[in-house]
Amino acid sequence: MPTEEERCCHLIAPDQGPDREGGEHVLTWQELSRILFVALCALGVWLHFSQPWLAPGVLGVIGLLVGGWPIYKEAGENLLARRMTMELSMVIAIAAAAAIGQFLTALVITLFVLVAEVLEGMTVYRGRRALVDLLEFLPRSAFVIQQGHGGTQEVPITTLRTGDVLLVYPGAKIPVDGTVLGGQSAVDQSRITGESLSIEKTPGALVYAGSINQLGALEIRVDQVGRDTSYGKIVEVVEQAERSRAPVQGLADRMAGYLVYFALSAAILTYLFTRDLQSTIAVIIVAGACGIAAGTPLAILGGIAQAARLGAIIKGGTPLETLGHVDTVAIDKTGTVTIGQPSIERILPMAGATAEKVLLAAATAEWHSEHPLGQAIVAHARALGLVPAESTAFHYLPGLGIQVTVEEGDILVGNLTLMRSHGIVPPPEMIITAAATSEVFVARSGNLLGAVVIVDTIRPEARQAMDTLRSLGIRTTLLSGDSAAVADAVGHQLRIDTVQANLLPEDKLAVITKMVAQGQVVAMVGDGVNDAPALTKASVGIAMGSGTDVARESASIVLLGNDLARFVDTVVLARRVRRTIWQNFAGTILVDAAGILLAALGFIDPLMAAFIHVSSEMLFILNSARLLPFGVGQRTAGLPGNARGDIPSVQGKAV
Repeated sequence: MPTEEERCCHLIAPDQGPDREGGEHVLTWQELSRILFVALCALGVWLHFSQPWLAPGVLGVIGLLVGGWPIYKEAGENLLARRMTMELSMVIAIAAAAAIGQFLTALVITLFVLVAEVLEGMTVYRGRRALVDLLEFLPRSAFVIQQGHGGTQEVPITTLRTGDVLLVYPGAKIPVDGTVLGGQSAVDQSRITGESLSIEKTPGALVYAGSINQLGALEIRVDQVGRDTSYGKIVEVVEQAERSRAPVQGLADRMAGYLVYFALSAAILTYLFTRDLQSTIAVIIVAGACGIAAGTPLAILGGIAQAARLGAIIKGGTPLETLGHVDTVAIDKTGTVTIGQPSIERILPMAGATAEKVLLAAATAEWHSEHPLGQAIVAHARALGLVPAESTAFHYLPGLGIQVTVEEGDILVGNLTLMRSHGIVPPPEMIITAAATSEVFVARSGNLLGAVVIVDTIRPEARQAMDTLRSLGIRTTLLSGDSAAVADAVGHQLRIDTVQANLLPEDKLAVITKMVAQGQVVAMVGDGVNDAPALTKASVGIAMGSGTDVARESASIVLLGNDLARFVDTVVLARRVRRTIWQNFAGTILVDAAGILLAALGFIDPLMAAFIHVSSEMLFILNSARLLPFGVGQRTAGLPGNARGDIPSVQGKAV
């Protein structure tokens, strides 16, 4: 068994044993021997092969005791735990059939149950394999550069430590998060950042575990290994989600128990009215709730795995279930429906100031900001070679802007509301009302220096995403801290149902709180610090992968990369999961009701009842298995969401 350290550094699945190394479930020799033994015993009882050496009844008892042991053991454990399960009802049926001398029937029931459990195990393992594939993508070893003589030594990843220097050859997978010390290459980091194009890497650049070095050799200093890497954190979130339980799974367990009680009650009534043991046993056998009990978690598992391959990490079964019946989507503007990489259109200095002075003051304030507008200002200043002054205090004012202190005094950078709250009133001619532009005002020591006009571009997939949500009957609302003119222009282009502008973080929170209180099932999509409270309050919060760490931690679902189409695909998938589960519920109830009625009336014998039970169970399990990603178990590598089913990526930082 792997040690805890190996699991941490190699990202080994917790339940992956030595007999699970292949891409599929392995049928053990014990399972196969047991099935063959019961089948031979059933054939012997049917054709009386054992006579005159062994009575058919004795052969039947031997077959039932040896072959049915796993069923009896599981039923006993459930009985001690006071859980009514289908295994327990099957044991009752087997015992009843044997008690009236129907050893062939008892053996066939045992055989059906054993085969069904093997098939169920294969199907469920295929679902878990969808997640195990994520864990096995990273290489098992790395080439460490030996200090002093410059050679390399291949070592297991488990021995790597922060500060080690690796040599990654062209075509090799990068095993750690690190910093490039030497070499130049193009790196495919689509699994981590969602970018379809290869990224040029030179000394000083960051690289991520799970990306692929395509051209030249790279010397990389180890910064993070194992589960501390970006890829490791993605895997950890998916693992935790797979282990979680959705509320519908609790409902499935309760319904399975109710069906067993109903079948036993129906069997008692059948015997009281008919005195027919064959019909009574058939009633017990025909009812099957395993399709619900096993099919529901399999559907949740398949949905989580498929969502990861579509480009979304879902942090549990509950968010997946909730997303399946969302009727309202509230969405942030900057960085969510827009590209989030705005550019400076022009600078408007006040009299006595220069454009350079305005930009330098703005860049000084925004130097440590994560907001897309602030990053655009800093990037523009860097491009012009401007060096910001050192600040001694930094205050982020959510929904308003930033205040810093420098040697010359306090600098305020933010929206019109921030300026007015400090008694600074920009002249009317400086206030821009043009659509799809944002204006950042800059003041120092209580005096307005000017304004920076910034433009952003709507994401190319945003219009189609909003149209698809509308076609699904989902209402859309745009929540923005920008001016009404900017927000209305974006909302009009995307045909969003309602637009609310000039919102502070507490305003967004209030809007979401009101929607939820009105009974709406609300999905909030955002990417910034100011979106975090609303993400937490919504029925389900969705963070863009390019957003801030705070937004990603507050959300229940993280979109990997920046594509809104992935969110829409995840909504469609969640609805499909929910529909599949309820198909299983309805189908199981229908089959059980019809089967119990026909068995009670004598139209179904115990053998036919066993066949119906196993067939319906596998039908509903296979219905859930349709949600599993295509190509599970194959070692593929490619771009997010491609036909080969690779895990997509998270933008920049770890989830």
